[in-house]
Amino acid sequence: MISKELDTILKRARNQEQISLREGELLLRQTDESARKAIKETANLLRQKQVGETVTYVVNRNINFTNICEQHCSFCAFRRDTDTEGSYWLSFEEILGKSKNAVERGATEICMQGGLNPLARINGSTLAYYQQLVKTIKEAFPQLHFHGFSPQEIQFISREDGINYETVIAELKAVGLGSMPGTAAEILDDRARKIICPEKLDSQTWLEIISTAHRLGVPTTSTMLSGHIETHQQQIYHLEQLRSLQETAIRSNYSACITEFILLPFVGQEAPQPLRKRVGRDQPIPEDALLLTAVARIYLGKWIPNHQPSWVKLGLKVAQEALNCGCNDLGGTLMEEHITTMAGAQGGTCLEVADLQGAINQINRPYQERNTLYQPIPKPVLSDV
Repeated sequence: MISKELDTILKRARNQEQISLREGELLLRQTDESARKAIKETANLLRQKQVGETVTYVVNRNINFTNICEQHCSFCAFRRDTDTEGSYWLSFEEILGKSKNAVERGATEICMQGGLNPLARINGSTLAYYQQLVKTIKEAFPQLHFHGFSPQEIQFISREDGINYETVIAELKAVGLGSMPGTAAEILDDRARKIICPEKLDSQTWLEIISTAHRLGVPTTSTMLSGHIETHQQQIYHLEQLRSLQETAIRSNYSACITEFILLPFVGQEAPQPLRKRVGRDQPIPEDALLLTAVARIYLGKWIPNHQPSWVKLGLKVAQEALNCGCNDLGGTLMEEHITTMAGAQGGTCLEVADLQGAINQINRPYQERNTLYQPIPKPVLSDV
């Protein structure tokens, strides 16, 4: 049953009015099936109003260049110590080979992230190593968009070389960095972060680095790791921080801002035991993820119009459902994926373009290939000759 208060909130949301923290938390607390259905329908209506019916996707390749990492996040099954079984560190030649393969398969984007490897230096400089990662790809394939390096990696470079965040981002942009993933956000509440990722940067530092990127003309994505120990209040507070960050970028006329929001449900099958036991399950709860997906569309409103589910974490079937709960983008082909898969995700590591198009066709929506910045890529014109 839908309460009068819930009905009022949803009516305001359908009129694209901004809802409050308390109202957002109320939406997330709904357990009644009819109430949840109404929330999803409202999110779907907003998606139609804000971005239309077309579902977009990007042809990209992930390159996780190393899993050697100095940190020990409690949800991570990817990291390894140096010289331990399963550890790796790709050479520049291997990275170039993966990039060449991506171009041959039609990719327009390389997404690069990795562990925090203290040995990753050139002539004593960590920044120089990361610059070489960018240059290795951009000099060989200038047409590829380089999407890389989370705020955690920016902080790592800054600390290792004793330089500020602005310098790190500006120097990476100068050699070809096109945009940054808004990962390492997890939950932007330091009470939760002290439990799940105590060694990681704090919430304010994440926000500062993302805002600095926007001011310097480097677009970013935004994410939320959900379904672990966080509360509904913390989920909404996280969305509030993102909404405020985007509003600042737009009202300040920064030359870049957040391009998309991606919900990343917790996968714990291979995660370290303490957090896995505390959460009490190995895979995401689809219904909870879909409700949060819908509430994110409603709460972020006009400020962040593009929303994407994680087919790696949720599986393609649930990701299709998310496209009717507020999402308008199905993400990328990835070509390879290690971080989530090593945690035990069952969605796979690669999808072909035909897989993405087929999934979109199945829900009777048109599809459109896009680039990293959500600009449509024209379909090739077929010659009559």
